[in-house]
Amino acid sequence: MHTGSFIRCCIFCVVLTTIAACHSAHKTNAGKDGWVKLFNGHDLNDWVVKINHHEVGDNFGKTFRVEDSMIKVRYDQYGAYNDQFGHLYYKTPFSYYHLVVEYRFTGEWKKDAPSYTLLNSGIMFHSQDPHTMPKEQNWPISIEFQLLGGLGDGNPRPTGNMCSPGTNIVYNGVLDTRHCINSTSKTYDGDQWVRAELIVLGDSLITHIINGDTVMQYSKPQIGGGVVENYDPKIKQDGKILSSGFIALQSEGQPVDFRRVEIKELK
Repeated sequence: MHTGSFIRCCIFCVVLTTIAACHSAHKTNAGKDGWVKLFNGHDLNDWVVKINHHEVGDNFGKTFRVEDSMIKVRYDQYGAYNDQFGHLYYKTPFSYYHLVVEYRFTGEWKKDAPSYTLLNSGIMFHSQDPHTMPKEQNWPISIEFQLLGGLGDGNPRPTGNMCSPGTNIVYNGVLDTRHCINSTSKTYDGDQWVRAELIVLGDSLITHIINGDTVMQYSKPQIGGGVVENYDPKIKQDGKILSSGFIALQSEGQPVDFRRVEIKELK
């Protein structure tokens, strides 16, 4: 074999070996059918906390804690709530994926929190990096898969809605600047577990699923709109299409449990 050909062959073999090793490592981390547990059931080592009025990484009052193999959101070490909206971010961003989260509302709502936070939480996605958020930024620029519980009054209160802190979406073919849009889901009262699924295809189709039912679809998430305060102006580039970002679980005054957080990348 010619020396040059031999060298090229060796380089090609090294590349193939590297690719195989990468695929092997990915399969090691992934479970059945490519599903990966973002929450390992033991700790929050792969997660980053950002709470309003606090620096990134400060898990004030142990707002987010792991007990009984669940992520629990609690406020028993708070004084006044003081709009300390919090978010627990997975450490890496995602773009094309299928996310499954199981949640339940529990315990006593913190009565000095804003009234709309009663039986209210959320899953933020396509979010800005928490490290880009100033101490006094209330919510991340992101899209929210809003989670709501029924108030027990017989009135409908769907879950799996879309809210848009610092963003807008295209809904039914047109740019929709409403902050929240209700889904078609049923109302779930009490402390029952609910399965929330999110299928995100970059900046194209986004699908919300509740207990197996598709309850909302939209596309073209983009920066714009209000609600978010005290952000870094360099981050809020209105009109910028969001094709990827961080995933976060929310705390805003209502105790909530998360027992499953799993993802399957689709791209």
